[in-house]
Amino acid sequence: MEKAEHIPAAPAPRPCCDAGDGHVHEESHDHGHDHDHDREHSPFRAYLPGGISLLLLLGGIAMDHYIDTSFFKGPVRLLWYLAAYAPVGLPVLREALDALRKGSFFNEFTLMVLATSGAFAIGEYPEGVAVMLFYAIGELFQGAAVRKSKDNIRALLDVRPATASLVSGDTVQVVRPEQVRPGDIIQVKAGEKVPLDGEMLSEGSSFNTSALTGESKPKSIYRGETVLAGMLNIDRVAELKVTKKFEDSSLAQILDLVRNATGRKARTELLIRRFARVYTPVVFFLALGLVTIPYFFTEGYVFKDWLYRGLVFLVISCPCALVISIPLGYFGGIGAASRNGILFKGSNFLDLMTRINTVVMDKTGTLTRGVFRVQRVEVNTGDFPALTRDGFLNLLAALEHKSNHPVAKAIVAEAPGYARHYRAEDVREIAGHGLEGRISAADNAAPEGPSGHILAGNTRLLAGRDIAYDPVLDTLVESVVAVAVNGKYAGYVLLADELKADVPASVRAMRAQGVTRTVMLSGDKHSIVQKVAAAAGIDIAYGDLLPGQKVSRLEELKKDRQQVIAFVGDGINDAPVLAMADIGMAMGGMGSDAAIEVADVVLQTDEPSRIVTAIRVARATKRIVIQNIVLAFAVKGIVLLLGAGGLATMWEAVFADVGVALLAILNAVRIQHMSFD
Repeated sequence: MEKAEHIPAAPAPRPCCDAGDGHVHEESHDHGHDHDHDREHSPFRAYLPGGISLLLLLGGIAMDHYIDTSFFKGPVRLLWYLAAYAPVGLPVLREALDALRKGSFFNEFTLMVLATSGAFAIGEYPEGVAVMLFYAIGELFQGAAVRKSKDNIRALLDVRPATASLVSGDTVQVVRPEQVRPGDIIQVKAGEKVPLDGEMLSEGSSFNTSALTGESKPKSIYRGETVLAGMLNIDRVAELKVTKKFEDSSLAQILDLVRNATGRKARTELLIRRFARVYTPVVFFLALGLVTIPYFFTEGYVFKDWLYRGLVFLVISCPCALVISIPLGYFGGIGAASRNGILFKGSNFLDLMTRINTVVMDKTGTLTRGVFRVQRVEVNTGDFPALTRDGFLNLLAALEHKSNHPVAKAIVAEAPGYARHYRAEDVREIAGHGLEGRISAADNAAPEGPSGHILAGNTRLLAGRDIAYDPVLDTLVESVVAVAVNGKYAGYVLLADELKADVPASVRAMRAQGVTRTVMLSGDKHSIVQKVAAAAGIDIAYGDLLPGQKVSRLEELKKDRQQVIAFVGDGINDAPVLAMADIGMAMGGMGSDAAIEVADVVLQTDEPSRIVTAIRVARATKRIVIQNIVLAFAVKGIVLLLGAGGLATMWEAVFADVGVALLAILNAVRIQHMSFD
C-alpha cells in the first residue's frame, strides 16, 4: 500500500497556493496511529502565530489611536509592528526565497512580501501587518476547508483494519493483514472490520457496509458468498477463506483510486492554472507601471502616494481565491461523491458528468437484480427416458459451477448435491452463447443419466451445432438454458430475473437532470430485453448482443458528436464498452476488479439511483466553481479599478484578496453539507 494522503495542520501557517503554477500544495504522510496525537494538538500550534500577531497588532493600533503613550514612536513603534509581522510573515518570506532559488519570481509569496514590505517602507506599519495577518488567516481557513473536504475520504481510508486473526489449526494468531496469503483462514469477531477479501466459510453473518457503499442497512452474507475488506461484522464470529492478498483486495484498489483522484484535473482547473501563469506577471508589471508612469504625466507627483496605490494593486491582484477555491471545489465534489458511495477517478470526470445527455446501460445486474431463480425444468424423456428432473439439474449444475454468471449460480443453487453425482472436465465458455464440456460420473457414484459431451446455453448455441430442440423455446420470453448431451437435445431450464425497485424512478430522474436518451444493451433474448425496457421506461433497447456487438452499438451512438455518453455496467464482459464510453460507470464495483480498473466512475452499490446522484454531485460542484470564478473576478476587478484611482486602501485590498478567498472557500465547502437524494 502506498502512503495515504492527508493535510495536517502545520506549526505555522504555510501558504498553500502558488500563483506561478496554480497548484494546491498537499503534503503526504503515513496515514497511521502516529498522527492521531499530532492531529489533537496541531490546531493550537497552527493558530498560535496568527493569535500572537493579532494581539500585537491590536495593541499597536490601541497605542496609536486610543492610549496616550509617549514611548510608542520611532524605532519602538517599528520594532513592535515587526514583532507583530514576524509570526505570520516569516513563513511566507521563506516560501518566497525558496521560489526565487527555483527561478520563480512571479508567485503569490513574492507579491505578498513585496506589498507588505512596501507598506513598511512608507510607514504604513499596521496595514502591512494586517495584510499578512489576514492572508495567514485565509491560509488557515483554506487548510481547515481542505481537511473538511478530505474527511469523507479519510473515513474511507480509516476502514482499513490494522490486524487480522489468522486461524492455524486450533490456534488464532493476530498478524498484520499483509502477512496473510490467499487460501489462509481468518476469523472476524462481531464488532471487528474485515481485513481482507474472502469467501464466507461460516453459515453466515450480518455486515455493516456503510464505509464502503454509503448504505446504512446491514447486509447478510452467507456461506460461499464474498466478503470484502472494510466491512464491519455486526452479528457473530465468522470464518473466511482469504481470496486475495491485502494489496490486491478491492478495498486497496479503491483506496488507491481515491488517493489519486485529484491527479486528473478538470478542464476548468487546468485553464485557471494556465491563466495564473500569465496573470501574475501581468499584474506585477501593471503595478510597477502604476508607480512609475504617472511621474511623466502627473503634476505634483508624490512617489509615496503612487507607491501606496501600486502596493494596493499588488495585494488585490493575488489570484489566491481562484487557485485555492477551484481545486478545493472539485475536491469537495469528490469527497461528497465518496460519502454517497460514488468514486470519481478524477475531477475531469466530475466536469464531464455535467455534460452527459445519453446513458447506456447493461441489463443483468445493472437494471435487474441479477439474482435468477429456476422457475421450470423440462426434460426430454423421449431421448433420455431414464433422466429425472433432479438428475438433469445435477448434470447441468456440474457444468455450470465452472461459471460465475448469475444464471449459472442460480442453477447450482437449485442442485447443491451435484458434486456427489457428476464432475465436469474440459469446460470452456463460448462467448455470448454458453458453455461446453465433458461430464462423467463422480467417483463411487452411480450415474443418474447420460455422460459425455454437454452443451448448455441459448438456442443459438444448439442451432449452431445443428441440434434440433423443442420449438416452444423460441416462444418463451424468460431466460432459458437449453441443454444437449452427445449431440441430442436433453431439455431446458427456465429462469426469471426481476427489475430493481428504483429503476423506473431513476430513469425519470435522469431525464429531469438533462439526459435526453436512455439505451439498454444486453446479451439476453430480445423479447426479454424489450419487456424490461418497457417496464423501466428506457427509450431504446437492443438484445441478443455479443460483447463485440455491444461495442459496435456504442460506436454507432458515438457517431453523433452531440452525444456525451455514459455507459453503466457491472461485469468483466462490459469492460470494452466501459473503456469506450465518454464516461464508464461500474456498478457494484466493490466486487469487480475489471470494473475498478477500466471505469472512470465506480458506483459502490448496485442501485441505479446512484447514477442520478453522481450527476447531481457533478452539477452542484460545477455551479460552485463557476460562482467562485465570477465572485473572484467581479470583486477583484472593481477593487483594482478603485485602487488604481487611489479610492481603495489596503483594507479594501485585504477584502478583495483574502476576503474573497474566504468567501470562495466557504462556498466550496458547502457541497460537503448538501443532500443529493
